[in-house]
Amino acid sequence: MTLTEIIDLKTFPIADPEFRAACKRQFDESGVFVMPGFVMPSAISSIRDEGEANRDKVYGNTEQHTVYLSKPDTEYPEDHARNRMVTSSKGCITDDLMPQDSALRALYDDPEFRSFLCEVLGEKELHEYADPLSSINLHFHETGQELGWHFDNSSFSITLMVQVPEAGGQFEYVTGVRDADNGEMGFDDVADILDGKKPVEVMEAEAGTLVFFRGRNSIHRVAPNAGERTRMLAVLAYNAEPGVSLSEAARMTFYGRLN
Repeated sequence: MTLTEIIDLKTFPIADPEFRAACKRQFDESGVFVMPGFVMPSAISSIRDEGEANRDKVYGNTEQHTVYLSKPDTEYPEDHARNRMVTSSKGCITDDLMPQDSALRALYDDPEFRSFLCEVLGEKELHEYADPLSSINLHFHETGQELGWHFDNSSFSITLMVQVPEAGGQFEYVTGVRDADNGEMGFDDVADILDGKKPVEVMEAEAGTLVFFRGRNSIHRVAPNAGERTRMLAVLAYNAEPGVSLSEAARMTFYGRLN
């Protein structure tokens, strides 16, 4: 597929400098930028069909982890926000198992799309992961599966909604909860969020929606899928530097293998 067959370029003229600048301003202001209908229905349908056809290749896992995606710290009590455990459960098809002619791969590799991402994200360059698993992932959330509250280690994420569930599965977040670079971990706010005492923002994205999100200092989760339909989400992962691989520990956790 060509880019004109994948992206609604009339609504989203990604090569236009003024459009790029406007997108960047919105993203810089809030750390969240949502583009409904970015990928056209025919392309979304083909990606969804690929996911269904490759269900036998899905690696499923359930894990307990802290909000900070690091091992518990014995300097804090077990019930402290630093050490409280949440659950994440999902299935995943990795980059190496994606069809070579997939619209998802064509989008990920397209120079114009990558240039647009660089402009909005404020990056000079974006590169694929050096390992064979991590660049493009298609995530599956079945009934009851969720992504627990957490902060990202990376500075940004790019996701594409492929199929929405019948109920639940909404993306929830709170911006500016911590300042990781200055060592401010936001423990009080994290505790309130985990206890349901603090209001959260809710994003309900339709199929075809592209989302930019800065999750390093903004806590977020995917609520449990409450319906029978699978929630399907593509993650397009890039690095600002070439030759970067996801750590072996992370690959074993997320994919059950190293290559």
